Amino acid sequence: MSQIALPLDWPEDEHDDEFILSGANAAVAKHLEHWALWPVPITILVGPRKSGRSLLARLFARKTGGSLIDDAWRADEETVFHAWNAAMTSRRPLLIVADAAPPEWRVTLPDLASRLTATPRVAILPPDDGLLRALIERGLAHRGLPAPPTLIAWLAARIERSYVGIIAAVDALDRASLTRHHRLTIPLAREALMQADVIDDS
Repeated sequence: MSQIALPLDWPEDEHDDEFILSGANAAVAKHLEHWALWPVPITILVGPRKSGRSLLARLFARKTGGSLIDDAWRADEETVFHAWNAAMTSRRPLLIVADAAPPEWRVTLPDLASRLTATPRVAILPPDDGLLRALIERGLAHRGLPAPPTLIAWLAARIERSYVGIIAAVDALDRASLTRHHRLTIPLAREALMQADVIDDS
């Protein structure tokens, strides 16, 4: 795992010039970087919530002049259908962002369903060990909460292994630190996470 500039020099967000690349997202980054080689100018991007999928799609559209449909399973199917056809005509890339690709995302419009079935798809995976630790560390650092490696390792072994779980844990630790005015320690972290019910300390 490494911290590198995103493809096309994207930041992870408007205030951060680095993206944490790991096995959980490397395939997506590579695919987006080489969009000109896609067999069709459309890709379905799926991944867990809070994994950065929507942010990546926005930055991709901004940098390439393409377009995106976020939360596509909620969008009007005719809208998605026409956007797919427009991308094919203009050859401008389109990212379709969803929790999951069809058939898990049920599409009732037959012409759209057939197009989406033939559309390439890439997925951001749940965080691996290295990414989990890096996101915890950076999340705490962004809150002004430096944490020793022993605490990061302790947290990584006990919180929910998901992007949502990482955010919930960092939020709980931030609240505890503000309330107690103490530096982060394992006992303080254990108490804060147990109170927030975001820990498995078995």
